[in-house]
Amino acid sequence: MTTFPLEAIPRHVLAIDIGGTKLAVGIVNARGELLDAARAPTEVEQGPDHVVEQLLGLCSVVMERSPVTVECAGVGCGGPLDTDRGIIQSPTNLPGWVDYPLVERLRARLNLPVFVENDANAAALAEHQFGAGQGIEHLVYLTISTGIGGGLILNGELYRGKHGNAGELGHLQVRYDGPPCSCGGRGCLEGYASGTNIARRAREVAARHPGSLLARLAPNLQHLTGETVLAALQAGDPVAGALWDETLEMLAAGVASIVHAFDPQRIVIGGGITNFGDHLFPPLRQRVAQRSMPALADGVDICPAAFAGNVGVLGAAAVALRAPLGVSR
Repeated sequence: MTTFPLEAIPRHVLAIDIGGTKLAVGIVNARGELLDAARAPTEVEQGPDHVVEQLLGLCSVVMERSPVTVECAGVGCGGPLDTDRGIIQSPTNLPGWVDYPLVERLRARLNLPVFVENDANAAALAEHQFGAGQGIEHLVYLTISTGIGGGLILNGELYRGKHGNAGELGHLQVRYDGPPCSCGGRGCLEGYASGTNIARRAREVAARHPGSLLARLAPNLQHLTGETVLAALQAGDPVAGALWDETLEMLAAGVASIVHAFDPQRIVIGGGITNFGDHLFPPLRQRVAQRSMPALADGVDICPAAFAGNVGVLGAAAVALRAPLGVSR
């Protein structure tokens, strides 16, 4: 694990979370405590320069009302991106951000060292430094919400891969003949187990079973969501139960592949799927154990993430806190 002299570690950092629907900026200390934050909807249709101006406005708000001085800034943003050059490379949730020099723009205006990371990697760092992955040398973070993303901590270090975009765990292919995915593959885990696709599959099932509780809870099937599935599941609806069983099988196949590929000590799962609680974790652990080589499955802990609503800001802070002062990219 990389270590820096204490004097090189920032005491307070500016944390910037860029999402397709919302922006968040906060000030975080070295213990991972969020001291202040400001948020706004992302006016993504106005283009990247406009969104950067939004971000700078939020930065001004938190810095002006804070009694502490920030020493550098960390940014979490959806990929693909080039972390070394600080360039955002056409994320699907940020149309128009084509090879956009984000770090250069922020550094010039903030007059601070700026560090950027894929948002899933940033969340993995937050869990590793402050949350459910503290003290774990071999950690996989899996976030399951609108889509599925991941981050890899191997030998105590964030693993980025050749192009800086390793950890696209939602695009593990769990069915060779599955539906096409936007990534270019077929049968990706995201196509079955993301919140968006659980809801899509639930609408298809409810249409075939109009008398089910799942269908009756959402007379307008376009309003059927993951929360609807959970409500029907908790009420004992067999149609929702069958849908959830298939989801667990797909998810277990993906997680077992993660176990075989990385031999982790712990797999931390975050995102909206964690709301399924006992419907998720105990059966997932059992199925992953059944699908995995015993020597690898033994001792693997699958647990919920520590952070929810603030994970984006804390992840951006973790990016900055792991970088030595005086170095920017």
